[in-house]
Amino acid sequence: MDVKANGQAISFLSIIENLDLGISLFYGALISTLVAWVVAFIHQVTIKESIQASKEGIHSMLGAVVVLLFAWMMADLITDLNTGKYLSNFALANVGTWLLPLLMFFLTGVISFSTGSSWGTFGIMIPICMDMVFHGSSDLMYPLLAAVLSGAVFGDHCSPISDTTILSSTGAGCHHIDHVMTQLPYALIAAAISTIGFIVLGVFQSLSLAVVLVLCLLALLIYLLLKIKQK
Repeated sequence: MDVKANGQAISFLSIIENLDLGISLFYGALISTLVAWVVAFIHQVTIKESIQASKEGIHSMLGAVVVLLFAWMMADLITDLNTGKYLSNFALANVGTWLLPLLMFFLTGVISFSTGSSWGTFGIMIPICMDMVFHGSSDLMYPLLAAVLSGAVFGDHCSPISDTTILSSTGAGCHHIDHVMTQLPYALIAAAISTIGFIVLGVFQSLSLAVVLVLCLLALLIYLLLKIKQK
């Protein structure tokens, strides 16, 4: 049920929409740290060990914090320079709306593969994507968001310098490049099917048709793989 304040309805979505992300992250981290210290005290962990664990936790999260800070700076810079407006006008005049989801998918994948970070790519591409939607057509919001999110995960999954790829190979106890090469076929197959889906989505402007087609292609692929395995 919505609550009214100053004559306006307040819902969960409106709260999320208007929250201050920086302050929320700060208080979330602070409360989490305090809870962790209380749990450590209950389990009779020494203060020295708790301080050392806190230092290691800060060190492990430092990269993500730096990426987040640069992402916020990039978002403000993109807004001030009207990058989304420029790209939207350029794309609509020279490329065509139907190609935009596919182009965003490949562009995001290349950036993510080159940087080895899906979250860093989110910080770069999502503000551009939303600015393009704001200055273009609202119908492009979900297709472009889907292209950015899936492209970033695809590039990060294939990248040999991705932290998740490095940690996965280390945890599995296998050679890093062997892990990269063995996961590439699965990622490339998924990307090929996604490419077909984004083309259909752009041409026919039908999300349901694209989803049904992608699911059918996945089912067909699984069927063929099972048939090959039986032989």
